[in-house]
Amino acid sequence: MASGRSILAIDQGTTSTRAILFDQAGQALATAQRELPQIFPADGWVEHDPEEIWRATLAVCREAIAGAGQRPGDIAALGISNQRETTLLWERATGRPLHNAIVWQDRRGAPLCRRLIEQGLGPVVQRKTGLLIDSYFSATKIAWILDNVAGARAAAERGEIAFGTVDSFLLWRLTGGRVHATDATNASRTMLYDITRQAWDEELLAALAIPPSVLPTVRDNAGEFGTVEAELLGAALPIAGMAGDQQAALIGQACFSPGMIKSTYGTGCFVLLNTGDRPVTSHNRLVATLAYRVAGRASYALEGSIFVAGAAVQWLRDGLKLIAKAGDSEALAAGIGGTGGVYLVPAFTGLGAPYWDPDARGAIVGLTRDSGIAEVVRAGLEAVCYQTRDLMQAMAEDGAARPTALRVDGGMAANDWVMQFLADILDVPVERPKVTETTALGAAYLAGLGVGLYRSAADVGSQWQRDRLFEPRLAADRRDSLYAGWREAVKRVRSASQG
Repeated sequence: MASGRSILAIDQGTTSTRAILFDQAGQALATAQRELPQIFPADGWVEHDPEEIWRATLAVCREAIAGAGQRPGDIAALGISNQRETTLLWERATGRPLHNAIVWQDRRGAPLCRRLIEQGLGPVVQRKTGLLIDSYFSATKIAWILDNVAGARAAAERGEIAFGTVDSFLLWRLTGGRVHATDATNASRTMLYDITRQAWDEELLAALAIPPSVLPTVRDNAGEFGTVEAELLGAALPIAGMAGDQQAALIGQACFSPGMIKSTYGTGCFVLLNTGDRPVTSHNRLVATLAYRVAGRASYALEGSIFVAGAAVQWLRDGLKLIAKAGDSEALAAGIGGTGGVYLVPAFTGLGAPYWDPDARGAIVGLTRDSGIAEVVRAGLEAVCYQTRDLMQAMAEDGAARPTALRVDGGMAANDWVMQFLADILDVPVERPKVTETTALGAAYLAGLGVGLYRSAADVGSQWQRDRLFEPRLAADRRDSLYAGWREAVKRVRSASQG
């Protein structure tokens, strides 16, 4: 049993890095956050500066500890959640990154993916990893760095290079280079990990010419990962929990029973359905993934991934400058009766599930002389809900039972208008929890399990509390008409990309 009672959680996301200190009841004691600049070197390419990620992580951890008025010795453990699939390679001897982090949204691996599909590897990848061949996942990002950074492949062949997703990179840095490991959920997003055998796959590594020596050790989500060097945060804190952000949110939402489902609205949108102790093969272009692995026992999820959710609002604010701040979108949307047939398809870096079209690009369709700022902004918010229906419909076609409710979290979950429209367009009740920072909370719960603050998943689940329930209230014919317009808009975007 740990001596302290609070837990520090790192939530290293796509657009920000934050740290939250939670008490044992799952209540936030202090939060610190820094925005993470995006780097766009070419069309469809997205990168982050690894050193900026590291500096921001240390800074927000220190700020959160100070903000809570606690001593580092009061903290029982540290948990890490991270933007998944984002890929780094670094020198084992120095810890120096070989290249900027290649972000999950990045599409530069699309040509290699096409070659792998042409070679007939699609069924093999899905059977072993649960995934579809796509540059979203880490494997082609690793291959690109090895092939495009001078000397990288030769150094990797000599065993001098380490690969990691952001969790692994932070673990390496926090432990002073002593630990090169990842957790089972992050491993399951690389397109290199057999989720049934729970092992890196030799056939897939060979197909992508990735040396096995670059890979981290894979561990359970709760348990001993290593110890933070005392000089970094003021005490040698145990790192006891780690999970990719969407799986961490599933845990933070206490979706521990098969059939429970959550949707996270951050930069992208990710819907995860707990499928129990075995993966479900999708026939509708969703992916099977590890939900969590605790005490050696794996639970699985069916997942749909939308690349752009909150990022669309960010674009409306920063790119088009239609709003001054993200929160302004709610009043604009609520102030009009509809978009007048305007649809925004935010395929800025391609379309994710269930389309998986890396060449699609964004569009606003249905504009007339009557269209104004409010219509375009509302269309951006509606797009998030339509995309969620795309995923829920695909899950239903894969045999998933109709959910009794959808648990939501992430930044956009605070927008009451969006949550009501989501319930309306899905015809499913939407539950918003009292703690919407469920990604960080899930990492904290895992760390608490890892050091014995919590006895079991049931112990964690008993803490979940609902803030608000949004009940569907839109007429069926109106709901179906709006969604049909969305499908037509997507069809136009995809036709343009293939023309």
